[in-house]
Amino acid sequence: MTDILEAGGAALAPLIRAGQVSAEEVMRAHLDRIAAVNDGVTAIVSQRDPDDCLAEARAADEARAAGEPLGPLHGLPIAIKDLTATKGLLTTMGSPLYADLVPNADSPMVARIRAAGALIVGKTNTPEFGLGSHTMNPIFGATKNPWDRSRSAGGSSGGAAVALAMRMLPIADGSDQMGSLRNPAGWNNVFGFRPSWGRVANDSSFDLYAHQLSTEGPMGRSVADMALLLDVQAGYQPEAPLSHGKRDVFTPGLTTDDPRPWAKGLRIGWIGDWNGGWPMEPGILETCEAALKVFEALGAEVVPLVPDHSREEMWDSWTTLRHWGVAARSAVEYENPERRKLLKPEAIWEIENGLALSAMDIHRASVQRARWHRKLLHVFESVDLLAMPSAQVWPFPVEDRWPQEIAGVKMDTYHRWMECVLPTSLGGRPAVCVPAGFGPAGGPGAGLPMGLQLMGAPRGDLEVLRAAAAFEAEAPWTRRAPPAA
Repeated sequence: MTDILEAGGAALAPLIRAGQVSAEEVMRAHLDRIAAVNDGVTAIVSQRDPDDCLAEARAADEARAAGEPLGPLHGLPIAIKDLTATKGLLTTMGSPLYADLVPNADSPMVARIRAAGALIVGKTNTPEFGLGSHTMNPIFGATKNPWDRSRSAGGSSGGAAVALAMRMLPIADGSDQMGSLRNPAGWNNVFGFRPSWGRVANDSSFDLYAHQLSTEGPMGRSVADMALLLDVQAGYQPEAPLSHGKRDVFTPGLTTDDPRPWAKGLRIGWIGDWNGGWPMEPGILETCEAALKVFEALGAEVVPLVPDHSREEMWDSWTTLRHWGVAARSAVEYENPERRKLLKPEAIWEIENGLALSAMDIHRASVQRARWHRKLLHVFESVDLLAMPSAQVWPFPVEDRWPQEIAGVKMDTYHRWMECVLPTSLGGRPAVCVPAGFGPAGGPGAGLPMGLQLMGAPRGDLEVLRAAAAFEAEAPWTRRAPPAA
């Protein structure tokens, strides 16, 4: 008997196609789970009428019985991150400015997900405009960490990560500019994958060429679940000219009876805390180093490696380009005094800094970014992967806006505590967050999850996922579920 809630998308999809379990059964099980636990964590928002979802599931079963062509996600429930446009379904972006927005068209990625047969049950919660790695907003409130509901779930894909951890969804999408697929995955003991930039076409409603920091990607309770969704998300779209075709098909590329041999012979560079440059709460480095021993047991070599590159230059490039991108999207709201009142302070700070930039400021930041790209090319001549923690703090109190201090070091911005995600984001490289385990007793992270980032070479998405699959097969905690609701 299949445990529907534990199975995940990669296990359920072939069962639905074979008629061994019905889409209606799968939908009902997840809707019942949402009804039972979502109020306690606020992961899924703008939920559709359950009767309508069940009717769509029955229609999916009828299509299978009639022999119609079935997509890879046929009959699987999914909730879309609330930054992404969904036709006929509220898309608030966590902002009171868009509390009533119902788009008349899907984003390109959502259109692909629908065409693949997935059934959308609602949205997943996100911070206002996705700013800040803490999922809270004035419309729906805060998403709570299921391992300790007094703590943050991370963000900005916090709702998606919690919905997965709490078995409310079999697969989930997210997006990542500054760790938004990685930090919440790490804090909820699930997997999150930031693809190579261009692997998943960016939303064509915005600038097609200039803004290249953010990408959409998959989350799951297993690497196979992420690969299933990534195969649908990825690929060239004419509307997104900097997207690129598939070099890999991810699900077949991960098909094997035993993925553990993929780790043998890997050389992994451990960045750690960048020689003390990234303040870390106690226990994080030790937890991640213990997780890296899983790779060593599989035949990989782990070596300390901190790139010979200015960390502050990286930060300067990042913040400049991020200011520019946020201002480009939201300056129109800022310029209207009445609408400005509804923007959170962090958004106003980003916009004002963006509006103060010159063209030469942007050029300087782009040149700095290019230097980091070239440095990474050199680094990857000697290693296959780079590893680092997915956050510099353990999940913090849910009522806090952001950590003000780490290990005695004051944070000078609302996102400085996430500086450890920048090497991947600024480099546009693929990276996966794998569950690293749980904080040691007696420390600030006692019993709380942490993640380990694994960054790969340019367009090395499949290689990164294979390393994660090897780790998943060996690490005993990757299937551990939160305490019962």
